[in-house]
Amino acid sequence: MKTFWTMRTGLLAALVAGLTAGCVTRERVVYQPAPPPPSTVVYTTPAPPPPQVEVRPVAPRPGYVWVPGAWVWRGHHWHWAGGYWAYPPRPGAVWVGGHYEYRGGVSVYVVGGWR
Repeated sequence: MKTFWTMRTGLLAALVAGLTAGCVTRERVVYQPAPPPPSTVVYTTPAPPPPQVEVRPVAPRPGYVWVPGAWVWRGHHWHWAGGYWAYPPRPGAVWVGGHYEYRGGVSVYVVGGWR
């Protein structure tokens, strides 16, 4: 009789462990930075559209910096590159977003990057 209760208790414990093992899950989020631009200055005629609204997720770890999304010139049109979390490449590095500058009578788009 004692063997029956021992087996029953062991089976019940194994069943409960098996059923609850799948209940605890953790989503793995992988953040990968966008590839670096081939040039820091892009000569374009049309200005980019207004920035898109983005939802900023929680930082993956302390020390990461949010790099907001931006319009990137690809060949003959603007393409939206979404924002992402990035770890600065060196202490004191600051992310400077892409912007327009007036150089020698011409408007040029300066691609964002770490400064």
